Amino acid sequence: MLSTGISGLLSSQIALNTTSHNIANVNTDGYSRQRVNFVARNPLQTGPFYVGQGATVGSVQRLYDQYLTDQVRNATSGQSRYGTFGDLANRVDNLLADKNAGLQPALDAFYGAVQDLADFPADTPTRQALLGQANALASRFHGLAAQFDQLDQETSKRIGAAVDEINGIGQAIARLNDQIQAASSTGAAPNDLLDRRDALVKQLAGDVGVSLVPQDDNTINVFVGNGQPLVLGNQASTLRTIGDAYDPTRAEIAAGTPPVPISGQLSGGMLGGLLDFRAQLLDPARNQLGRTATALATAFNAQHRAGLDANGRLGGDFFSLGAPSVLRNSGNAGSASVAAAVADVSRLTASDYVLSYDGSAWSLKRSDGTAVAMTGSGTAADPFVADGLSLVVGGSANAGDSFAIQPTRGAAASLRVAIDDPDAIAAAVPVRAAAAAGNAGSATLGAPSITDAGDPNLLTTATITFVSATTYQINGGAVQTLPASGTIGANGWSVTLNGAPAAGDTFTISANTGGIGDNGNALALGRLADTGVLDGGNTSVGAAYGQLVAQVGSTVAQVKTGLAAQTGLLNQAQQAQSNVSGVNLDEEASNLVRYQQSYQASARVIAVADTLFQTLLGAVGGR
Repeated sequence: MLSTGISGLLSSQIALNTTSHNIANVNTDGYSRQRVNFVARNPLQTGPFYVGQGATVGSVQRLYDQYLTDQVRNATSGQSRYGTFGDLANRVDNLLADKNAGLQPALDAFYGAVQDLADFPADTPTRQALLGQANALASRFHGLAAQFDQLDQETSKRIGAAVDEINGIGQAIARLNDQIQAASSTGAAPNDLLDRRDALVKQLAGDVGVSLVPQDDNTINVFVGNGQPLVLGNQASTLRTIGDAYDPTRAEIAAGTPPVPISGQLSGGMLGGLLDFRAQLLDPARNQLGRTATALATAFNAQHRAGLDANGRLGGDFFSLGAPSVLRNSGNAGSASVAAAVADVSRLTASDYVLSYDGSAWSLKRSDGTAVAMTGSGTAADPFVADGLSLVVGGSANAGDSFAIQPTRGAAASLRVAIDDPDAIAAAVPVRAAAAAGNAGSATLGAPSITDAGDPNLLTTATITFVSATTYQINGGAVQTLPASGTIGANGWSVTLNGAPAAGDTFTISANTGGIGDNGNALALGRLADTGVLDGGNTSVGAAYGQLVAQVGSTVAQVKTGLAAQTGLLNQAQQAQSNVSGVNLDEEASNLVRYQQSYQASARVIAVADTLFQTLLGAVGGR
């Protein structure tokens, strides 16, 4: 009886300690409620029957569900990814939509100044205002490019900080694995150590997607991303950040010795959100902004070169723009070099490319791995041509050498206004058409259009003489047949004939000398606001920027939807886990009373046993 009472006392004491432990850890993150499992001690056979020997504690069980824990961990990783991605994406969205920092107001003001020039082509203040708006537009491109660069640098720094945190958590898990393995050698589960390890794994999931492989000795192996080992038993691997093979200023994640880049194998968590933001939103946005700048400069320069300035000279480039960036792979063994230029802006994409040499031929792929067909041989006389790019390869390449080509990434930052003299703005058309006073027919010529501003004879006077109503000569040259469209062209210009000419009628195309008040080219420059330049001539400069804003807005909306879904999943998983593992103070208070009463009852059994024993001793002693 004494032994039975003591067993109940000790069991109740363990139960009281466990309940107290639960109550003390009600606010401990990751703590799993513990429960005492009582078992009856082996009975003692007495004659034809067995007499019970009391109770003992079979185990102190951690109330834990691996499936629910996995759900919480996965939802934590997903929410952290979308949360990180969403915070950065919102900053880009707000930047593009900001009236003070966005591009659209500056574009509107610039083309408004061009229209003012068309209204007052000889007015010097109007010309000066156009230069001011052009410089403001270039500054707006620079500001956006600088903000994107800052986001890129911030992303790289945060990637480095996340890698350091992942390494620290991995080492802590490895140490706990070692402690758990030693503690488990007795056959009992070290509940609090297991909770602490689960909490670290959950924290790790907030940084990067993880997967676990439990081992027979109660340790776990932890893998990140697509199977990169981080913790194997009590050994932790170390991730590190290295410079990109093409751009050493851009952080990439590597593992092993020598370090092998694994950024493409990682997903989930804060780190996955940073990598996804950079690849899926930041880089495309920078490229699309640069594509817009390239389209603006290319189209405006081409039309400006087709005009005549206030000094009577043909217009030059209004904007200057840097060439596409070509980045050499740090592992290249050969001496090859690559020069890139925009050959056809209408075919230009917002993609980046990798030009690779396999030992016998060069091949081109977009950054997403899609192969791109090239024409040409890569020489200066016959360059490679693909997606609107012209590529010239020099030097000698070794097999495996490669180059990253960024056609538009740096264009926004490199955009400049190339002129500073208001009189250098080419608002007039360079040539004008005039009919001879004695023409007998009803034909008239429309305003000349410039088809080749680089033609050396553009400003040379040309006389069109009609031999008949359907044939003509230019400067007494060969007789030509008038096409059905009525278009006549030579020396880089073209005119359209309206009406019926008579034999002997003449028209003169000559330099627009003294045409400072002419606004023909200014009108053409103004029309560029709505003229298709990109995507085969279907997308204007303003529409291209609109596409950028829409793409970013769409991505932000998708991320918000994903974040809401992951947050809902996480809340549900946490609630389900809490129902199993969480501490309920009302329940623990009830258990505390129950175990207290059990303890007191066991103590009473011991007291009765003691009384009986003392009575027995007294009876024996009396004899």
